[in-house]
Amino acid sequence: MAGPAFWKGYLKLSLVTCPVAMQPATTESAKVRFHTLNRRTGNRVMSQYVDAETLKPVKDTNEAKAYERGEGDFVLLEDEELDAVALDSTRTIDIETFAPRDSIEWIWFDKPHYLMPDDPVGEEAFCVIRDAMAASQVVGISRLVMYRRERAVMLEPRDKGIVLWTLRYGDEVRDEEAYFEKIPEPERSPKLSGLVKTLIKERTRDWTHSMVDDPIQDRLLEIIESKRDHKRKPARKPKPAERPDNVIDIMDALRKSLGEGGSKRKS
Repeated sequence: MAGPAFWKGYLKLSLVTCPVAMQPATTESAKVRFHTLNRRTGNRVMSQYVDAETLKPVKDTNEAKAYERGEGDFVLLEDEELDAVALDSTRTIDIETFAPRDSIEWIWFDKPHYLMPDDPVGEEAFCVIRDAMAASQVVGISRLVMYRRERAVMLEPRDKGIVLWTLRYGDEVRDEEAYFEKIPEPERSPKLSGLVKTLIKERTRDWTHSMVDDPIQDRLLEIIESKRDHKRKPARKPKPAERPDNVIDIMDALRKSLGEGGSKRKS
């Protein structure tokens, strides 16, 4: 069940406006989290900010954000000044541009959020905008102040709602050419390519969330439960990754993977 709204504001397209609410689409609440304890006393260890020079604790009221212009040269910024930077995009998602959905590569996607109407009066306007984008196979591009910064966001219709993705800044995505340009292009064997395609086809399955389960977290929960029952189980040591000592024949390896050189291939 959805909790209190993470953000509330307005969705706007030209003269059409409707109140909306937003929630993060992902959560880390189910992750196993640890506290740091004093082993001797069993008490929790607290962290606090200290002055780098005097090593004395700093009160919350004396903490301030600063930008470093040069080594040791800082400019202090007050919360009021940071808030003043956020203008209309603080509470309004004004869609000014649309783009084909498949024209935006996944590498630009940052964090997903669920966007839904927040008032019965605005439900019709919300649904009209959503359905028109879906029929046109486009996504909306806007700007919104989130996480202390104005960000470009992408609005994508999804079922009865809209998924709002924050997009990465232009200086956050590295140019792929710098990493891929030196990869050689050897002459490929058609037979070799055929074997790889057959292997891919054999291992292709419909997507399910079980493909991204976290076995380490499951094992941690087992250990925690065993300690709760006062039964200490020995931790399993991970097997070291096997590294081949020499280069194997790719064709032979693929045939064995497909069962041509070993066990009978599954039908």
